[in-house]
Amino acid sequence: MAFRFQRRIRLAPGVRLNLGKRGLGLSVGPRGASLSMGPSGVHGHAGLPGTGLAYRSKLTGNGGAGRQAEVGAGATPSSKAAALETLLAEGGSLPVHLKVGQGGQISYFHDDGSPMYSAEARVLRRHAEESLRDQLRAHCERLNADLDRLRRLHEETPPPESGGYVTLDFAEPPPPPFQPQPSDWRHALWSPARRRLDEENRQRRTEFDERYRAWEWRKAEHDAAEFSRHLRESEGVWDDPEAMELTLRERLEEIEWPRETLIDFDLGSDVRTIAVDIDLPCEEEMPDRYWGMPPKQLRLTPRKLSATRQRELYRDHVHGIAFRVLGAVFARLPAVVEARVSGYRQVTDPATGSQRDQYLYSVKVTREQWGRIHFDRLDEVDPVAAMETFTLRRDMTKTGIFRDIEPLKLV
Repeated sequence: MAFRFQRRIRLAPGVRLNLGKRGLGLSVGPRGASLSMGPSGVHGHAGLPGTGLAYRSKLTGNGGAGRQAEVGAGATPSSKAAALETLLAEGGSLPVHLKVGQGGQISYFHDDGSPMYSAEARVLRRHAEESLRDQLRAHCERLNADLDRLRRLHEETPPPESGGYVTLDFAEPPPPPFQPQPSDWRHALWSPARRRLDEENRQRRTEFDERYRAWEWRKAEHDAAEFSRHLRESEGVWDDPEAMELTLRERLEEIEWPRETLIDFDLGSDVRTIAVDIDLPCEEEMPDRYWGMPPKQLRLTPRKLSATRQRELYRDHVHGIAFRVLGAVFARLPAVVEARVSGYRQVTDPATGSQRDQYLYSVKVTREQWGRIHFDRLDEVDPVAAMETFTLRRDMTKTGIFRDIEPLKLV
């Protein structure tokens, strides 16, 4: 069989939270308000119920509602804190953003990026402590969820019999029905007014008809695309290489990958086999700490992961990627009876200083073998152990130290 590896997919991460040297910015708001992160500052808008305190995005450019604190350029820290106290006590609003440092400490900044004085931060915490705590706790949970998902990616794998495609309805609603402007006594008594009203209604009707026709075209294109995909995934995936390749590409791109991953794949000449090469994330991209929040402090506390724990996390994640890819292959390509998946990462060659590919594992799996997995109990499946039940080439210690291997030959 011939393999060419000409189809490369860049799989973007779904949620990726990085804690860099500049810290992590977040917007803070009431329960249910979304958090957004980024070292450049606030990305969002929310208010704190009962406090009159509002947090607004620097990206809106439109300013926020409510009165703003106004103090002179030469004001002292105490006068700024007093002005802030008055503002919040009277129900005013304050644009502010926070940054979480590497050690979990919280820094407070004004909307223009200037840091708050400690006296101002104390006022802010006094008026909004509960809401700040709720949102910081939610942010802490998000950080930890990112770590947990890295080692549990395989739990989202579909069973091999879950092929096919369920068409999606067109989400855009039609334009609201046309309602002509009603006439009144002026139009009955004055013919020019009546003619103007008729002309305006004709113009409105024309505009409505144009909007409705455009909506119908968009709906027709959507329905045609959905029908085409349904047909391709129910019939074309059995014997049409192009349909198979497009189906697998779409399915892999729809997965929310925790880290960016590159995949090359190609079908064998008889479309019963497939070879996949995975350009894995680097070990340095794994989180190095787990986060908590003290019960009586507005801060996050990091717990450093040991080197062994980080390697184990990486080990679980890279095997989970292979497991998830195999799941997509066997669920979406019913004609494929054998898949060969190899994973590699970029490392620096100590002899030359140049980058090279280091293969970590190479596995061959048949559809029959894959069907023995209990997909209703994936939370009890260890992807590392699962790979060992197949034809596997790998040189790895129990704690996740990998040594170079030669991938399985594709003949």
